[in-house]
Amino acid sequence: MDENTLKQLLKLTQEGELAFLDKLISCGGSGAAETIRSKHLGRSGDTLLHYAARLGHVDIVEYLVKRLHMDLEVYNNDYKRPLHEAASMSHEICVSFLLREGAKVDCLKKADWTPLMMACTRRNLGVIQELLRYGADPTLKNKDGWNSFHVACREGDPQVARHLLDVAPDVWRTESKTRRTPLHTAAMHGCEEVVRILLERCGYTPDSTDSCGVTPFMDGVRTGHIPVARMLVEKHQASPTAADALGAQPVHQVAVTGQEEALRYLVLDLKVDVNQRTADKCLTALHYAAKEGHTSMIRALLQLGADLYAQDSKGRSALHMACIGQHAEAAKTLLQLGLKDSEDALGTTARQHAKKPDIVKVFECDEQDA
Repeated sequence: MDENTLKQLLKLTQEGELAFLDKLISCGGSGAAETIRSKHLGRSGDTLLHYAARLGHVDIVEYLVKRLHMDLEVYNNDYKRPLHEAASMSHEICVSFLLREGAKVDCLKKADWTPLMMACTRRNLGVIQELLRYGADPTLKNKDGWNSFHVACREGDPQVARHLLDVAPDVWRTESKTRRTPLHTAAMHGCEEVVRILLERCGYTPDSTDSCGVTPFMDGVRTGHIPVARMLVEKHQASPTAADALGAQPVHQVAVTGQEEALRYLVLDLKVDVNQRTADKCLTALHYAAKEGHTSMIRALLQLGADLYAQDSKGRSALHMACIGQHAEAAKTLLQLGLKDSEDALGTTARQHAKKPDIVKVFECDEQDA
């Protein structure tokens, strides 16, 4: 069978043209079926069965399995089986057929993902229920330590989260290799309804930390998901001043990510000190905002009472941090607001950190204006 014929077969499979596909294969003689069974196409190494399952053409899937006797466990270059393809694309009828024919329900693709994990990336409860009915294990973990419940909590479908808890009540008792829980995941992605379910049905302790010392509240607030952060404070007694492994508190973290609404929530609603310092380096939120070049955040911090002249444990001001980060606009803003260049504890000025021409020019213009 030549390459042109194989391309025609692939096109017919993708278009769901079973009658023409069968006719073309029949014209290929006795060796055509054997070629199709063993042929992997393109860079991904997919077979026709992979394509048919991915696109949900169940009649072609059935034809390839029953008429051409293709292996249900045939895998591509990522070790994906046809069941992975059907599950990941929410083709419930294809999933059901493959399982009835004996496909292994917990087969692993590259990075140890099961079909159930793939299904949980989509909001299709029917596919998930079908996989579970055939014995899929929601507690299995991939190479990063995520199980299916982690994936479902990232996607944020309340029905899926509830169902997984119904069939496996302890599925929430899991951590990734970096000690992140499904609650961390749901909070970071702003999945408000799923967070509510986790707080109601699971026994998470307040302010559980991952390997970097990050709490679910930190994940929620630094990504700007205020309703989630508020829920964690009100219903889970989360601390708005807990520090991560580097000593950074939420007020510092929102300065890094530039979340101004979250900053106002922390300072105005939760009464967090806008000038709170990290335990080790005495950095303030203004230092962090300047180093990241968030000029709007710099102004927001000052409006909320941030100390423009605060220095860290090394005597560095926010202007030093802006220059270390090579952020010309941030340096210009700080100078306009009245912060003058100064020496740190080692005698280094902010200007000495300026490397890029645009930030050097900021200081030259400031000197001319003076």
